[in-house]
Amino acid sequence: MSATTAPAPRAPRRLAFSALGVLAALLLTVGVNMLADRLFPRARVDLTEQRLYTLSDGTRQVLRGLQDPVTLRLFYSRRLGTAVPVYGAYAERLRAMLAEYVAISDGKIRLEVLDPEPFSETEDRALAFGLQGVPVDQSGEQVYFGLAGSNLLDDERNIPFFQPERERFLEYDLTRLVYELSNPRRPVIGVLSSLPLNGDPRMMMMRQMQGLPPGGGGQPYAIMQQMRQFFTLRDVAADARRIEDEVQVLIVAHPQNLPEPTQYAIDQFVMRGGKLIVFTDPHSEGQAGRPGPGGQPPTNTASSLDRLLNAWGVEAPSDRVVLDLRGAWRVRANPNDRVQAVDYTAWFNMQGDSMNRSEVATADLNQVTVASAGEVRRRDGANIEFVPLLSSSDRSMLVDAARVRSEPNPTQLLAEFAPDGQHHVIAARIRGQLNSAFGDAAPTDADRPADFPAHRAHTDGAANIVVVNDADVLEDRFWVRIQDFFGQQQATPFSDNGALLANITDTLAGGDALVSLRSRGESLRPFQLVDDIRRDAETRFRATERTLTQRLEQTERRLRELRQGQGGERGGSAVITPEQRAEIDRARQDIIQTRQQLRTVQLELRRDIERLETLLRVVNIALVPLLLTLFAIGLGIMRSRRRAAARA
Repeated sequence: MSATTAPAPRAPRRLAFSALGVLAALLLTVGVNMLADRLFPRARVDLTEQRLYTLSDGTRQVLRGLQDPVTLRLFYSRRLGTAVPVYGAYAERLRAMLAEYVAISDGKIRLEVLDPEPFSETEDRALAFGLQGVPVDQSGEQVYFGLAGSNLLDDERNIPFFQPERERFLEYDLTRLVYELSNPRRPVIGVLSSLPLNGDPRMMMMRQMQGLPPGGGGQPYAIMQQMRQFFTLRDVAADARRIEDEVQVLIVAHPQNLPEPTQYAIDQFVMRGGKLIVFTDPHSEGQAGRPGPGGQPPTNTASSLDRLLNAWGVEAPSDRVVLDLRGAWRVRANPNDRVQAVDYTAWFNMQGDSMNRSEVATADLNQVTVASAGEVRRRDGANIEFVPLLSSSDRSMLVDAARVRSEPNPTQLLAEFAPDGQHHVIAARIRGQLNSAFGDAAPTDADRPADFPAHRAHTDGAANIVVVNDADVLEDRFWVRIQDFFGQQQATPFSDNGALLANITDTLAGGDALVSLRSRGESLRPFQLVDDIRRDAETRFRATERTLTQRLEQTERRLRELRQGQGGERGGSAVITPEQRAEIDRARQDIIQTRQQLRTVQLELRRDIERLETLLRVVNIALVPLLLTLFAIGLGIMRSRRRAAARA
């Protein structure tokens, strides 16, 4: 008999080859990552839906244009992230974004991350930079989450505390801080107006001659006093032939009958790259309530800049006024009317969705008040970016401006009010390459000096303009209360009109880089589908709960009536009949059953929401690993069958 040699087992050999293959793949992965990190240190892939970690072109422009170093110090208490995980996730995103700022600036931005522990020198530095500490628990220990920046001239800017509610504007806040440190001079703002924004000396002199105390009519507008806290204001004459080059933003408020040379000066200011804010008005309530040079209010209270705006693709009609029932002011009715107060739909507050929450200038405003405002619209065929900032509600309409100019009748306006269901834009931001309203040649002017700038037929880049078809947003009485406090004038705002102008000016003064920044998404995004399911369930159960509650109230009311007998007549009957006793018992039993059903409905609502949350946790935690496991098992079975078939 001849012995046959058995083949060596292949299983250990295959196992060794598999282990070597896994090890080789691991080494290859690590090597590729190390090589990519060395060769492409700034390469990033942003897979978030709203590109949360991708910086905008405006930010890149600011960072690459830095001439001197800027130091950013992030003070973040790690205990805050441990106690409140929302802040921990926000801090991770902030650190990642700041690291991107450092990478793009080519070393011009220096980043320091500090943990200010209680009673440490780091905490003292945070307080010295003006950062805000907040208690995290009952012990009173302060935690910090703010940013302090400084430049070579020791100019400082800070963000006292990062609020998750403002995460949408995180990039704007950081870029603005860096921009201000690289441009520490206060922006110069030109103001051209037919309104006495800086006060009326004639009225102040009349009050002084009459022995009246300071304040009241003739004082500078509160909004101008507020603007002087942040900007350098320069008056521009109504007959100016040129806007000075140092003016970065020009505010034109209620332009009435501007001569052609002044309109040409405004046009060329925009063509040279200047930023413009225009306040036109179909009817100026402030001008109508203020005596003119002859002692009487002027008959013409409208203003427009149609020649320039129409050439730039914008229309701000001065013959139509927007009425809005939502937010309308309550005013005194006419003496002949039976009612004492009525909603005056020409004066209204704008809140909520009337303000564009995606724009930096209007995102954080609570309320803006307008009076006899007109609409702003894009002209047909205009090739511009038209972004509404303020809009009326869908309970609004347009009427002829003559109905609010001479002797408005609030009662009649309300009686004839018929909303058209449209949102009428009252303020808008316009951006795009514009052509001069004066064509290819300047108008003839014999008095023009020889060194006058050459005519520009169009803008070199994108122009930035904000048009508001209401100048009354600047009037004190529509946004602030002025009170005399021991000889000092105290201003208490009740609307955000002042903040609106300051925000728009601040955004435009930052240049194209800041204007181009928009609201971004939030890293902590809710599960929209789950929230919808929760709201539907709550609505369904709340309807049942409301029905049972009404039934319970009716039964309890019936029980009180039965206990009081017939009531009313001679004190009511003191004897309760057997039939009444039986009905009282039935009412009591009905109350007990209704309350049991009400508790059951409330319990089911809570259980339904908890069941949904549990299902979501199971899906997030267990489903993906389970699917991967099943995929691996299936792949292993398929490979085993292929090997068995190959051996056969």
